[in-house]
Amino acid sequence: MPHYKKLYEKIKNNPRDVRFEEIDKLLTKVGGFTRRNPGGGSSHYTYSHPDSEDIITIPKDKPIKPIYIKKALRAFEIANEDFFII
Repeated sequence: MPHYKKLYEKIKNNPRDVRFEEIDKLLTKVGGFTRRNPGGGSSHYTYSHPDSEDIITIPKDKPIKPIYIKKALRAFEIANEDFFII
């Protein structure tokens, strides 16, 4: 888990320089989010969590705007409060 905490800190400290693979790993492997692939010519992946009604969208193309990363982190923090317990 320390690896994922470092990844979380890296993303949180610099939301302007995040690769799609990094935020995807945090949401799906640690956060319990389900990813839906884009359809109909879209480049945005959608993420949902069983404990939340919110749906997060993140574009696959670079650069990913910081607002997408901040919304994803907010959803991750709400859905995974126990992640932050030492």
